[in-house]
Amino acid sequence: METLDRKILEIIQDGFPLEERPYAALGRRLGVSEEDAFEYVENLRKSGVIRRLGGIYDSRRLGYISRLCAGVVPEGNLDGFAAAADKITAITHNYIRSHAYNVWFTVIARSEAEIQETVRGLEAETALHDAHVLSASRLFKINTVMGKAVASAKVVDQAVDKLVSNKQVLKSAEPFVPSAKDRHRINSLSKDIPHTLTPFSDLGIDISEIWGDLDREIMRRFGAVLRHQQAGFDANAMVCFSVKDADTAGKVLAENPHVSHCYERSPFEGFPYNVYAMFHGQSEAELEQSICSAVSALNGPEHAVLTSLKELKKTSFVYFA
Repeated sequence: METLDRKILEIIQDGFPLEERPYAALGRRLGVSEEDAFEYVENLRKSGVIRRLGGIYDSRRLGYISRLCAGVVPEGNLDGFAAAADKITAITHNYIRSHAYNVWFTVIARSEAEIQETVRGLEAETALHDAHVLSASRLFKINTVMGKAVASAKVVDQAVDKLVSNKQVLKSAEPFVPSAKDRHRINSLSKDIPHTLTPFSDLGIDISEIWGDLDREIMRRFGAVLRHQQAGFDANAMVCFSVKDADTAGKVLAENPHVSHCYERSPFEGFPYNVYAMFHGQSEAELEQSICSAVSALNGPEHAVLTSLKELKKTSFVYFA
């Protein structure tokens, strides 16, 4: 990937200009014209590096819940399972991973009952079995901005301390009660914004309302959502640890620049792990080294490395559809 492309991606993942003419602002920062800045970003969209430009919202604040699900599908039945899951809009991510529990997928819905219904429906329709719906009791890190250096340890500590100060933190956030106008805006921004020089005015959205979503923390960030492989992060794995002190493990993993997500979850039969972390690397060697370093930093706990063998589905959830 060209140096300028990398610079653009570093900027727009979490700093896409929230202005009436965002590409003019981006061009000033890059030292190019508005039209050139737009063309650079469009090329990254067309090549598949950028999957979406839009808002990344906090599902819980909007009254939705998200669950990671694990299950078993015989190898010969994976295509049928993938096709069935692809039709379900509530399923946003779906992977084959290197473990006896070989399928891992994410479901977003309004209630636990809806999620259970989705999973049981898949079990009835496909060869999926021994499925487990996994809630997260604590969030240690969520950072899908790839390619930037990790924040200072002090900043990370402050963020993690805020997240883990209450064990029920993922259950305690008060939902945001949206108006009809809020629902329209959030629905529009959870999709890809128009490929125009004035995307916000073309959507009829006031920039101040987007800043309001960020200030109220119903939106985590506004920017580019990447396809990691096309962006140069070819290797990734979910690494699950069995630890007695989840707080300490979570803080250590949150400081790791190769980790994008880290949660505490309850173990289940056949899977005795309670801290999950997503690791990314620009090569298999880099990925392996980062995992080895993390295991060492945690004093060698029992762990499982679930390499991502195949991405079956990766989409963004559209709220209030």
